[in-house]
Amino acid sequence: MDFYEIIRTRRSVRAFKKDSIPEEVLNRVLEAVRVAPSGSNRQPWKFILVKDRTLKQKMVPVCNNQKFMDEAPLIIVACGKKLPINRGGYMGEMSILLDVATAFTQLILAARAEGLGTCWIGAFNNDELKKLLEVPDGYEVVAATPLGYPSDPSVFAGPKSRKTMNEIVSVNKF
Repeated sequence: MDFYEIIRTRRSVRAFKKDSIPEEVLNRVLEAVRVAPSGSNRQPWKFILVKDRTLKQKMVPVCNNQKFMDEAPLIIVACGKKLPINRGGYMGEMSILLDVATAFTQLILAARAEGLGTCWIGAFNNDELKKLLEVPDGYEVVAATPLGYPSDPSVFAGPKSRKTMNEIVSVNKF
């Protein structure tokens, strides 16, 4: 599949088959995370692969009761290490969001290239999720996604409503 086709057809998937993900497929998706760019190549992330059924079920209420999450064979949780940098002069320790989001984006695009579905989960209780997954101090949860084969592959078809180019791009000045 062409890279631009991957971008055009990536969708949030909320229904998954129970089929397991072959190890070589998962490794290719994780390699996309490993090689992702980050500021000063700090790679301030840790990705947690949640495979345990009981643990996945415990994550559902912590993630705003998004029940579809535990249907997938795997949930990936992206964590970022707080760093003493201040991008743009205003972001402070939460500058990690940029780096982790970049790596997470590469993960979801690589997943699409493999025929896997994801759904970027940003609705969660950070403190409860950190406790549940034993995330150490100095790290924050940035995002999570179920990962698996969509129960309906046609979910990738069809155009998604988007703003026009003129609404999102300007030249030289805002």
